[in-house]
Amino acid sequence: MQDLKITLVQTEIFWQQPETNMSHLEEKVSGLAGKTDLILFPEMFNTGFTMDAISWHETMDGPTVEWMSQLAKKLDTAIGGSLIIKEDDNFYNRFLAFTPEGLVSQYDKRHLFRMANEHIPFSSGTRNAVFKLRGWKIQPQICYDLRFPTFSRNVWEGHNAAYDLLIYVANWPKPRVQAWDTLLKARAVENLSYCIGVNRIGKDGEGIEYNGHSQAVDFLGHPLNEVTDEDTILTITVSAHDLKKYREKFPAYLDADSFSITP
Repeated sequence: MQDLKITLVQTEIFWQQPETNMSHLEEKVSGLAGKTDLILFPEMFNTGFTMDAISWHETMDGPTVEWMSQLAKKLDTAIGGSLIIKEDDNFYNRFLAFTPEGLVSQYDKRHLFRMANEHIPFSSGTRNAVFKLRGWKIQPQICYDLRFPTFSRNVWEGHNAAYDLLIYVANWPKPRVQAWDTLLKARAVENLSYCIGVNRIGKDGEGIEYNGHSQAVDFLGHPLNEVTDEDTILTITVSAHDLKKYREKFPAYLDADSFSITP
């Protein structure tokens, strides 16, 4: 496992305009070829956090999915973010990650934000997903999942963790951003892992305001970047050596409670 460079794209999302969003995002990351290992976009990066799943869904062979795949190849880096996917007769808020070689991960949002009625058009995911990138084990989750620590709990087999990096892609509103800042730190500390959250800025079609605060947090809860509410691209490096050294020095996982989660 080597150090990993991760780029967080904190920007405005144009309401229900997939082509505009794809063009906007591609322009922003076009200069990152060879400069990063993973680029992360916010939740529902191609539409904004819309509940109109019928109008704005795609399938796994849709244009945004194809765009993610081609962008990963073009930039020779991994690309991740969530969008609305229809599978069978269900709609999912699905995180996808592509490397230049193809799809490496898909995760369906487990905790649907009922205060926006997300649980009505969407189906809940039932299991976590971990993908590997340059030796790192990475677990993706989505926005509201951040409030539920049991589902993000790092599971250990001996001294081997299920994951080394926990990531959240989000549309997390400005009025509750203090909870976002606090919970990202908590998830990192309690799981002895790095934790990253990438959020949008601007105002969506429902008039909800977002102020970013995208950040990377280390296993001690220390932010690795200055948070901002501006349109920005942040590239941070997570250290494999520092993580391994801390887990050896402070193996709190050996005293963790055992439990299981049912779907």
